[in-house]
Amino acid sequence: MFTGLVEAQVPVLAFEPRGTGARLVLPRPGPDFDSALGDSIAVSGTCLTVAAYGGDGELCFDLSKETIDRTWFRELAPGRPVNLERSLRLGDRLGGHLVSGHVDGGAAVAYLEDSGDGGVRFGVEVDPGLERYLVEKGSVTLDGVSLTVVEPRGRRFWVALIPVTLEQTSLGAARVGQRLNVEADAVGKWIERLMPERRP
Repeated sequence: MFTGLVEAQVPVLAFEPRGTGARLVLPRPGPDFDSALGDSIAVSGTCLTVAAYGGDGELCFDLSKETIDRTWFRELAPGRPVNLERSLRLGDRLGGHLVSGHVDGGAAVAYLEDSGDGGVRFGVEVDPGLERYLVEKGSVTLDGVSLTVVEPRGRRFWVALIPVTLEQTSLGAARVGQRLNVEADAVGKWIERLMPERRP
């Protein structure tokens, strides 16, 4: 489990297709970013497993076809920034919301507006079917960043990105039309699953 509070932003070193999957290589953010083989790390909101280390301590991840099909990771290329968060430990503060790292689908950046306080008003349009999880003042994860849904209208909503979020995550470099990984709040998905099937 994760919280949606990004610990580091790093550039992709390599993205190598392998059969129906791929290997992703990222630099280690720094000496304080400890990890071990088999650890789970959220990479732009997608839970991946540390599969190997490079000669200089690079983090290597193997991506399955399901992961590539479910995310925007087919567009990964050297230099592209991604967000990293290590999994929670018992006793950690839960500063964002509970995030599984299991991407539900995608979204596109619909518009960007200066909020006048150094931040950005960030409009998003989710893929068809995901709009049912958009709740006013509810939680959503975009590329691994825990955010609050504001004014959902159909498939669109907006979020407020403060300067620290723009500086410390890949959302600061986002552009209109760019794809994002979306994970809906788990509470809503559990409620939907447990409710009796609706009849038309």
